[in-house]
Amino acid sequence: MAEAIQCEELTKRYAGPSPRNGGAPAPASPSSSGNGGPPSGPNSGPNSGEVLAVDRLNLEIKAGELFGLLGPNGAGKSTTIGMLTTRVIPTAGKALVAGIDVVAQPALARTRLAAVTQTNTLDRGLTVFDNLYFHGRYFGLPRAECRKRAGELLAHFGLEEKARARVEQLSGGLAQRVLIARALLHRPEVLFLDEPTSGLDPQSRLRLWEELTAINRAGQTIVLTTHYMEEAEQLCDRLAIVDHGRLLALDTPQGLKNAVHAERLLKLTLAACEEGRVVEAIEKVPGVVQAVCEGHTVHVQANGTPGLVGAVVAAVAQAGGELRDLSVSEPSLEAVFLKLTGKEYRA
Repeated sequence: MAEAIQCEELTKRYAGPSPRNGGAPAPASPSSSGNGGPPSGPNSGPNSGEVLAVDRLNLEIKAGELFGLLGPNGAGKSTTIGMLTTRVIPTAGKALVAGIDVVAQPALARTRLAAVTQTNTLDRGLTVFDNLYFHGRYFGLPRAECRKRAGELLAHFGLEEKARARVEQLSGGLAQRVLIARALLHRPEVLFLDEPTSGLDPQSRLRLWEELTAINRAGQTIVLTTHYMEEAEQLCDRLAIVDHGRLLALDTPQGLKNAVHAERLLKLTLAACEEGRVVEAIEKVPGVVQAVCEGHTVHVQANGTPGLVGAVVAAVAQAGGELRDLSVSEPSLEAVFLKLTGKEYRA
């Protein structure tokens, strides 16, 4: 299968804090600089205040994939998408979208892609239909084809009754569907979606999931960024997890979950106790892969050994621990994400 996107050693280094979504520079993270100065660590460059937002990214996305890009705030997702959509110029490396070099031929690359950001960019002076129609005209499509495509897309997204409505009359969910319909009008080979369901109610989110799945099955390549692990697992063929500008993991959702090397996850909430003794006792239970204590909570990774839960409870009691609560679940994408990126707050 042909590649829709190819990144080779793609790098972006900012002279100062990297801008977010094209806005003001991000403040320095308290956790990365004790005195409020330039950040340090893997994101820092050799010069004071320099930030390595994307670090030699190598990535291939196949044509027809629904590909997810995950990472905490400040991980480099927006910068990566910015470079692939020609809005950010790479410092080094190479990126091809639909076979077009985004640096050497940015204007041509923009005809092969479409991007829907978190900002509502619909023209409030136009109707829903005219937003689609004039988007097609901007890309040089004939008038008749623009009218035909606009009608087809409005029908596909269930927006026929809103065709003559002004966009300021639309709910958030309807506006998002119009944005995606407009982006598809010039038949882009790659569609970039930046957190498309952020702020939507559950019904609108599920409806949009169905529509994205349908257009992907029709052959549309989609690159999705999201903070919703359930959304990523439900929609995406493959997922990349990035942090500090680096690619940490790349696999199918199930493949990433298998990387936990456990069939069960136990969460034990304890009263005050000697936590080291409790963890040591739990790790001696046959079938336990790992036990990690955070405050009065112990997270246990284990296989499916019969009688495992009872044995863990007994080990806690024997070590002098008092069990307050216990939950058992299967490995989740969220568990993989947190294992790779950590649990500290990201501004």
